[in-house]
Amino acid sequence: MSAATEQPAQRGETVTLRIEKFADQGKGLARHDSGLVIFVPQAVPGDRVRAKVTRRQKNFAEAKLTQLLDASEKRAEPRCFYFGTCGGCDWQHVQYAEQVRMKQQSVREALLHTGGVAEDALAGGTVRPILAAERPYYYRNKMTFDFSTHRWLTPAEIETGKDFDTDFALGLHVPKSPHQVLDLRACHLPPRREPRLVNQVREFAKKKGWTPWNMRRKEGFLRHLILRDPARTDDLMLRLVTSRHAPERVAALADFLKDEVPAVTTFVHTFNDTPHPQAARGGAHRTVFGDGIVREDLGGLTFEIGPETFFQPNTRQAERLFRAVRAQADLRPTDRVYDLYCGLGALSLFVAEAAGEVIGIEGRERAVRAARKNAEANGVANARFFTGAINDRLTDDFARRHRPPDVLLADPPRVGMREAVVERVATLRPERFVYVSCDPQTQARDLKRLREATGGAYRITAVQPVDLFPQTHHVESVVALRAS
Repeated sequence: MSAATEQPAQRGETVTLRIEKFADQGKGLARHDSGLVIFVPQAVPGDRVRAKVTRRQKNFAEAKLTQLLDASEKRAEPRCFYFGTCGGCDWQHVQYAEQVRMKQQSVREALLHTGGVAEDALAGGTVRPILAAERPYYYRNKMTFDFSTHRWLTPAEIETGKDFDTDFALGLHVPKSPHQVLDLRACHLPPRREPRLVNQVREFAKKKGWTPWNMRRKEGFLRHLILRDPARTDDLMLRLVTSRHAPERVAALADFLKDEVPAVTTFVHTFNDTPHPQAARGGAHRTVFGDGIVREDLGGLTFEIGPETFFQPNTRQAERLFRAVRAQADLRPTDRVYDLYCGLGALSLFVAEAAGEVIGIEGRERAVRAARKNAEANGVANARFFTGAINDRLTDDFARRHRPPDVLLADPPRVGMREAVVERVATLRPERFVYVSCDPQTQARDLKRLREATGGAYRITAVQPVDLFPQTHHVESVVALRAS
């Protein structure tokens, strides 16, 4: 018996597959004739495809789609020229109605399979219909574009036979290849005015002979171009991240922006010489012109957003998300609310009107200063904010001094809550707990830990998926729990 017969679908082998459903991270899932599960990016449930195996593990394989034999009725024509090569979107080839249906299903399956939640606990309308986006394109209020000396060409660009300058690129990177960047001339995620601005900055920098970052050699001047473009104000921030101070160069770009791109209301220069590819995080900021912030309106509140301030990237859907949190928390005028991972206080201030007091906890001092400033600017007197790691702050002593929470809100990073934080929540035992997450898998894991730590003291009262990231497989999930 041959090795291929003993272990089918080996690396390099081409197989014919029928895609059954979407799996984690938005990949198509198929089963080989042998029963082996094979994940195929850019494949859609209902497709029949030819795919080349790129990775073989004991219990599964991954494959690259090489030929679409029969197209699923769930497919859509991608709007973007760069789709399939760019890392910005991974679901433009899927009809939007199907995108949101699969996202709702992914939230439910994560709770069942990763969280160990019983089927009947999610019955009877507990899982609410997903809040789909009214605008599936042009919704992002923040975009980070990378400079690189390694321009990646799309298959369509290669087929033209033209010569391209591959030593300069400004755009988004290729998936799993942070040093390979597509030189984007268009993008359908940010507001329509942004691609033109990106193109103007690119041409200006190239004419000046400024060198982009070479990640392999850890050298070059230009690193990132970051745009913040709020949905509900006319503010527009341009932030340029470079590897070194260059006052004359920055001044030249400032003059260009004032003359040619008057829509830019503030220009911030960030100097960061770290070799880390994410140099946009950290570094020394200098406001070149403007006041160094943009303002965004959300739920009748106005927030000041700085160069590194986290703010939900989809303003309209963030407001619907916050309304869902406030409703599921079932707030009363006497409630004391703890808001963990509160950032600049957007959610804290949004729910404060319905509560007696809100206490926000956040690890970044800069964000806490912004939260306090936003509270004062919006006239919210019943919200206080504290700096510190959540597991360090959320102690018995802290709860005694500020009184234990009736309601606890948590919106942690994608990696979820540390196990120590889950244990602290279990110890505090608030009557109501609302967990917001951009990763249903880590959310389900944490809720399972909470159930185990409390002996099943909490029951799920509502699950509300929200689509903050159309054209991608990512989904936001709000899960409300109440102590039994």
